[in-house]
Amino acid sequence: MIRILNVKPTKPVFAAVMAFVMYAFFTFPTYAISNDEPGKETFVVVIDPGHGGKIPGARGRRIAEKDIVLDVSKKLKELLEEQVSNVKVILTRDTDIDVPFKTRSDIANRNKANLFISIHANSADRDVRVRNKRGRYVTTVKRAPHVRGTETFVLGFHRSSEQDVAIRENADLLLEDNYEEEYGFDPKDPSTYIIFQLMRNQYRKESIKLASLIQGEYTKSALIDRGVKELGLAVLAKAAMPAVLTEIGFISSPEEEDYMISQQGQIEIAQNLTNAIKAYKAYMRH
Repeated sequence: MIRILNVKPTKPVFAAVMAFVMYAFFTFPTYAISNDEPGKETFVVVIDPGHGGKIPGARGRRIAEKDIVLDVSKKLKELLEEQVSNVKVILTRDTDIDVPFKTRSDIANRNKANLFISIHANSADRDVRVRNKRGRYVTTVKRAPHVRGTETFVLGFHRSSEQDVAIRENADLLLEDNYEEEYGFDPKDPSTYIIFQLMRNQYRKESIKLASLIQGEYTKSALIDRGVKELGLAVLAKAAMPAVLTEIGFISSPEEEDYMISQQGQIEIAQNLTNAIKAYKAYMRH
């Protein structure tokens, strides 16, 4: 497996990095949470249900990731509006459509969001090449139903052991037109993930705080805690506010898929996220 931290960028990658730096310097807005009379300010939360439309995300036995995360996101919006004062909640999609990565973060930036939360379901299944009875190599799915748990990511420079997750979550870029020009990197090339290192320090402390609160709430519902991690995720790269991507469970685990499909499970997950956002809002007052 490639060790990402030891990769030296090629000249094209270096050029992309420098272009990204210049773009970020001149175009990224800076938003901050004011501590002046916070109770009278609108607290804007942008919720991003992952994937959508022709991009289903991970697939379980019964349902696709795009459908589970949309259901949870809608419930989260309802709970936030019921339980949090002076809140404005925006969904990047509320139907089964695909939204480009850039548009998702642009929605948060345009609305001067205080938080950006991208919701996904994980999978431990992976494609492998095997030889069939005729001696030909074919692609099949190697299943890992025993892998379970929740984890929340902040923008960062991931370890090589997390490379597969980053490439899978960024793979939607390949279906967008002119993705290399738009984002400045090729999601199939691990060496280009160095670009994300440029952005990871901005809002880093606040993002980690929110991610930690989310994982803490999951454990209160007896969900397995796989921790807070850094990952080079395109959907977080251009968000000009604290931003996280949370994996609410493994759709490749039959037990967790059933839980995430159930009304009880979806409400519990949405309440976990609501509690974490409420705690984060209180934390920012101090």
